[in-house]
Amino acid sequence: MSPAWLGRRKAQTPAELGQRVVWRIAALLLDYPTRQTLDLLDELHAAAAALPTPAGPALVSFLDEVRRRPPTELAAHYVETFDLRRRHCLHLSYYAFGDTRKRGMALLRFKHAYRAAGATLGEHELPDHLAVVLEFAATVDPVVGRRLLVEYRPVVELLRLSLHEVGSPYRTVLDAVCATLPEINAADRRRVTELAAQGPPEEEVGLEPFGVDPMMPEQLEGRR
Repeated sequence: MSPAWLGRRKAQTPAELGQRVVWRIAALLLDYPTRQTLDLLDELHAAAAALPTPAGPALVSFLDEVRRRPPTELAAHYVETFDLRRRHCLHLSYYAFGDTRKRGMALLRFKHAYRAAGATLGEHELPDHLAVVLEFAATVDPVVGRRLLVEYRPVVELLRLSLHEVGSPYRTVLDAVCATLPEINAADRRRVTELAAQGPPEEEVGLEPFGVDPMMPEQLEGRR
């Protein structure tokens, strides 16, 4: 995938364009590190370096770290960070609903939002994966995409704090994403505390276990 989208897409203001660039870069970096993505690191670094603070430097910091590591190490670190750690799951609705029927309804809401915008998911994708939501917001519908991110703002904040707690390099990617969203308010902070203390509900309905998702998100189909 080539980042030629940077030149093709126009936003209403430079700030809006910058926001979508942050989301697009973050979507690629929060996906499994394939060779296709790794081949884009220099171009992503140049794009991130052109972004204002705090998001730009945060992404540059992560990209500097990634470019120093061999691909096999990056892949292993991604799996260890996001697939094997309960608190680092990238599926947003899981934090609130776990493997319950309510989560099924939440997933449907994501799918309906994508479908209404003319985008469809790959056969094995779950629509609440943060990389998928960011991809949608960056390349398909920034208004609806931002609305989904804001709705799950406490979850994104909990993920950011958890990554900071373990010193993961991915923490700066979440810093960049959160810099594009509203500051969390008192209600959001209470929700973050609740999610951290309670964890996801445990009613099993046949969905994948928390934090162990063999279906790595691919690219959104139908994006423009």
